[in-house]
Amino acid sequence: MITKKTKIYVAGHNGMVGSAIYRALIADGYENIVTRTRRQLDLCDAAAVDAFYREEQPEVVIVAAGRVGGIWANSTYPVEFLHDNLNIASNTISGAHKAGVKRLIFLGSNCIYPKDCPQPIREEHLLSGPLEPTNEAYAIAKIAGLKYCSYFRKEYGVCYHSLMPANMYGRNDNYHAQNSHVFPALLRRFHEAKQAKAKEIVIWGTGKPIREFLHADDFANCVIFMLTLDNPPDWVNVGTGQGISIRDLAYLFKDVLEFDGTITFDPSKPDGMAAKYLDTSLLKSLGWTPKIDLRSGIQDAYKHFLAESGTHTLREK
Repeated sequence: MITKKTKIYVAGHNGMVGSAIYRALIADGYENIVTRTRRQLDLCDAAAVDAFYREEQPEVVIVAAGRVGGIWANSTYPVEFLHDNLNIASNTISGAHKAGVKRLIFLGSNCIYPKDCPQPIREEHLLSGPLEPTNEAYAIAKIAGLKYCSYFRKEYGVCYHSLMPANMYGRNDNYHAQNSHVFPALLRRFHEAKQAKAKEIVIWGTGKPIREFLHADDFANCVIFMLTLDNPPDWVNVGTGQGISIRDLAYLFKDVLEFDGTITFDPSKPDGMAAKYLDTSLLKSLGWTPKIDLRSGIQDAYKHFLAESGTHTLREK
């Protein structure tokens, strides 16, 4: 039974998602949370991870660590994305089992699903077709982690399970000019265009692709909710269940950030998957739904972007 005194290790607590989970756990009264920075513990080093588990003996592990990025980063560095994410998944999951951990939540991504699967995407669509080439390496690593958890659960009876979130955004996001995901990339570009009083902003692709966006604080609350379930599904989609085109998203940014210039789309640049949004009916049947709408989420993300910029703590890696 998980209580407020249960020892919980949050891997990746300095990232956007991990930090949201850490804050949510603290706010909910959890008293025994273990963390390590990347400098303190290299999750790609199996021996170091095993030693950490032996020393700390956590009772619950939440794997929010990983190498992440947008289309450009995934397409340019597939070896690094596959290598790092495979090693992080393997080391954190197998290390947890060797240390006797009975409960583990592995965080995946909606990119695990096939490029051309039906929309909205249901859990059973996993491995039903080819992956989107622009993020295939990352997706393969996340699928491996998901399957690793389900195999440990089946073979050893431990409650290792996975959450597959929609595109996430929020406080402590990565705003690197090339490596970031679409949401932080657009937020930064609209901010900089507004500051420069630019007359135009050019956005990659046609603007037609459909995406789904989930605030990291909502996702963190879902993680805590999942910890209350004694028999969660092997994996479950986490999202709003609502898609929005990149074009409409861009115009929403324009409105919220009050950018006065025009928006131009560059169809010579890649779009990625035509549509990617999740069927969340399984999650709803378990009793959880998100609370933060997209407009409010953009306002919140921009508030933290400005604060992080002002204190020189903006993540740009």
